[in-house]
Amino acid sequence: MRLFIDNWRWAGIPIYLRTGKKLPRRVTEVAVQFKCPPLLLFRETSVRELTPNVLVIRIQPDEGISLSFEAKIPGPFVRLKTVTMDFGYAKYFKTEPTTGYETLLFDAMAGDQTLFHRMDIVEAGWQAVQPILDAWKQDTRSPIPIYEAGTWGPPEADLLMQRDGRAWRD
Repeated sequence: MRLFIDNWRWAGIPIYLRTGKKLPRRVTEVAVQFKCPPLLLFRETSVRELTPNVLVIRIQPDEGISLSFEAKIPGPFVRLKTVTMDFGYAKYFKTEPTTGYETLLFDAMAGDQTLFHRMDIVEAGWQAVQPILDAWKQDTRSPIPIYEAGTWGPPEADLLMQRDGRAWRD
């Protein structure tokens, strides 16, 4: 699904959402792919194309943050290589990952509501999703695409990204 936020800050910036059951692996992440800067710095070199910087916030199951960007390889020639700075909670704090339910149940017993959604947030989520559900119910000509278990989704998901000159992070 391609979404847009209707305000000046996010105007024209697409947000792509892919979700499903029986994908090749369980992963929840937010990936921000930054626009490539103009190649002014490298205009008189052999560098013709830059790989976009990517910030990935991993939510589950491997909680952490990574930032990938292009760096100049030391030496007299301008050659670039993608570098990734990576922070993982389990590795840094030397802890075993939990299912999330352990933390949630502990917080509920302790009365800590930090991880619980307020009702206005839940209602705002349904305001965004309900029109989609209603449209699917009314439009019987365009069924929800089905995909084979163990794949990253239906071919239509890849086509959505290809039409915009993009690709999913698999």
